[in-house]
Amino acid sequence: MVAEVDAVVNNDAEPIKDHISYLLAQEQPRPPITWNNWWTEVYWGQGVALMIIMPLCTFVAAYHTPLCTNTAIWMIAYGLISGMGMTAGYHRLWAHRSYNATRVLEYILALLAAAAAVEGPIMLWVTRHRAHHRYTDTELDPKNASRGFFWAHLGWILVKPRREPGKVDVSDLVKNDIVMWQQRYYPWLVLTMAVALPTLVAGIGWGDWKGGLVYATSLRVVMLYQADACINSLAHRLGETPFDDKHTPRDHFITALLTLGEGYHNFHHQFPVDYRNGYKWYQFDPTKWFIWLCSNVGLASHLKRFPENEICKGMLTMELKRLRKKQEELVWPQGGLPVVDWVTYQSQAEFRPLLCIAGFIHNLEGFMGDHPGGEHLLRKHIGKDATAAFFGGVYNHSNAAHNLLAMKRVGILHGGMPHITEEKYIPPSQILRVTHVKELSNQVH
Repeated sequence: MVAEVDAVVNNDAEPIKDHISYLLAQEQPRPPITWNNWWTEVYWGQGVALMIIMPLCTFVAAYHTPLCTNTAIWMIAYGLISGMGMTAGYHRLWAHRSYNATRVLEYILALLAAAAAVEGPIMLWVTRHRAHHRYTDTELDPKNASRGFFWAHLGWILVKPRREPGKVDVSDLVKNDIVMWQQRYYPWLVLTMAVALPTLVAGIGWGDWKGGLVYATSLRVVMLYQADACINSLAHRLGETPFDDKHTPRDHFITALLTLGEGYHNFHHQFPVDYRNGYKWYQFDPTKWFIWLCSNVGLASHLKRFPENEICKGMLTMELKRLRKKQEELVWPQGGLPVVDWVTYQSQAEFRPLLCIAGFIHNLEGFMGDHPGGEHLLRKHIGKDATAAFFGGVYNHSNAAHNLLAMKRVGILHGGMPHITEEKYIPPSQILRVTHVKELSNQVH
């Protein structure tokens, strides 16, 4: 391995920076898409047929098919139930192993997922998803959100990627007989669960055979795919990054609403083994509630939760980064002030309104008339030491007064105030500051 890395480093213009760079250097990307080769670079089956032609045909058929109330209720109900097969099954159970399911629950989820957005068997979906997590926002991520909203939402399923998705370990799925059963019979399961069952329920139940096929089958699948695609696109664009801003995933209630709780994506990418996406009790996450309910009736167990202490560290880190940014936007007292002796200070005070407080010389030009206590209180301390007066001798000033006074520093009195305490010479706004570790290292050295 070392020899291979050295060879790549020597042959490339730029050295290998990390493992992903090494992997990318091992193979050449596919040729660019041009007018001469575009038709060979398109996924005609799973892409064009399933994602474009089917939705268009569905909308045309829906335009000519009345929607009865029972069929509408059934379409929504079956959509939510089958969607749970994707979120609780494909995603949180098999992709991230965030809980253990009984064989009964595994079979149910495997069947429901086959009825959902027709996105392939468990093995294919999980392989792609684990690659998405391991190589997030890189060329090895099949749903690479850094390539834009359209690519993450639909492009990656329409056009062959320029790079093969990164390799991941799915050995646990190979050993799972239910996963392999679903893969073996996947086309028949789709035909049964995604097409036959919803159509039969509407047809036998209330005589709406055509509505069952158009709405409960076709339109439901189209809507579920769009909802699932929002996890790859919208959840990487809309919202905030309360836990980490290194990558594109974000948290937002709207995305959670569209995806059965998968919209708290920043949390999920930071803590993927947690069975929750909305980790706070009030956050909208039906999948979390479903898994919790299954655990209470004996269908699920070992629900994984990331330690609360570590979750709070993530939030604190981002809060500190936001505070650091605000801190850098403010103007602070200047450093590198000249040191002057008492005689020089007094001589300069004859020409300018200079005041000595807590060992610092302050220039009050432009402020004398704005002093809340009146200009006369300042005048009688010009050229003198007004420390005692400022700190309670005349008036015990507020934090705002301390901060404003520090902005008017123009010099440091030689010898300073040897017995003064920190709260008197450090402005309140600077007692607590956000400091980068590099700055602390520089101070040590």
